Amino acid sequence: MADRPNFVGRLWYDTVFWSSFTAFTFGFSIRRRGWKNMPRTGPVLVLANHQSMFDPVLVGLSSRRYLSYLARHTLFEQRGLAPMIRSLNAIPIDRNAGKDGIQAVLNALGQGQAVLMFPEGERTHDGNVHPLKPGVSLLIKRAGCPIVPVGIAGAFDAWSRFMTVPRPAPLFLPPAPGTLAISVGEPINPARYEGMKREAMLDDLHKSLAAQHAEAERVRRK
Repeated sequence: MADRPNFVGRLWYDTVFWSSFTAFTFGFSIRRRGWKNMPRTGPVLVLANHQSMFDPVLVGLSSRRYLSYLARHTLFEQRGLAPMIRSLNAIPIDRNAGKDGIQAVLNALGQGQAVLMFPEGERTHDGNVHPLKPGVSLLIKRAGCPIVPVGIAGAFDAWSRFMTVPRPAPLFLPPAPGTLAISVGEPINPARYEGMKREAMLDDLHKSLAAQHAEAERVRRK
């Protein structure tokens, strides 16, 4: 699906967006910051820290354009789930495919899409931003498009990998640990990383994500 889906695709995406926005606003007191930093057009690589299964939806709620998501290729084999994730711009990717996975992202970017990735590779075990997987450095060098860092806060407390069901933080009740916030940073020009060694690039990207995570924590309703 291209950056701007057809009418049916837009209608479905918008329906999911607004229903999710309502649910997270009243159920988790969500706050958003910096959503205007997302470029309106052209290829964009969106990088976010990974706290919970909520994260793809949370980043989508903080974007003023349609996003494409990476999803494990095995999810596309599930009869009930596959049509839904396809309809929401999901891109199948095999974590063991190496360069094939990178090419799938490059193909989407080549179509002018905004692609969301979680470069830590898995959900955090403690709520902190952890080192990034090295593959993202190769992707950035080959993509040559703006990079938008996004920080998520509260999702670990709301629904960590160790929790069976989410823990809500309703809007009209006193603040609770599961309140959510997302901070979208300013786009990073890929020229910033030209000639930079992989370790230095990963460290710089990690600092950008950590800074947005800290900002999200600052604006969170606690």
